[in-house]
Amino acid sequence: MTLIVHHLENSRSQRILWLLEELALPYEIRRYERHKATSLAPPALKAIHPLGKSPMIEDDGQVIIETGAIVEYLVEKADGRMGPGAHRESLLRYRQYLHYAEGSMMPPLFAMLVVGRIPLFGKSALKRLRPMLDVHLDFLEAELASRPWFAGDAISAADVMMSFPLEAARARAGLDESRPATIAWLDTIHARPAYQAALAKGGPYAYA
Repeated sequence: MTLIVHHLENSRSQRILWLLEELALPYEIRRYERHKATSLAPPALKAIHPLGKSPMIEDDGQVIIETGAIVEYLVEKADGRMGPGAHRESLLRYRQYLHYAEGSMMPPLFAMLVVGRIPLFGKSALKRLRPMLDVHLDFLEAELASRPWFAGDAISAADVMMSFPLEAARARAGLDESRPATIAWLDTIHARPAYQAALAKGGPYAYA
């Protein structure tokens, strides 16, 4: 049975397409569009899983949700390719960033993306949220200034996990050339053939 990716436009699921291309695993895309007015996922996704969220994959009759869990599943399926390096320090960084992307980075970023759409109140809230996000962006800039990839000297699934929050931050939350190491990292991943192939297959993506 072919692995199926239930892919929502302009969402975290773009990372799954990129990882699959890096791993050279065969897959099929079922693409869903957001509601034009609300930007919410369509009800059709709830027919696959009760939460109706993307990304989700189907493989051998099993539905798997949550980006980090999907990433770990695919790395295991590919016999460890794009997994952590051999050294313990690389392994610890790899695990850290698999969880950090959604657990620490996305909450303040998501809050900024939401309140930024609220007239008047949004501007006041953004002033409070900006320092919270800047702590993360400064931390990540220092990390990428010290090595080429998040887990170490080679690209890994940790970089795939970190792509969406940093892409979103660049597009909508003020990440710019004042943090050159982070911008260079984004430019590097966007130039990868596997990333470009994932874009071609996944359709328009607002954050690339």
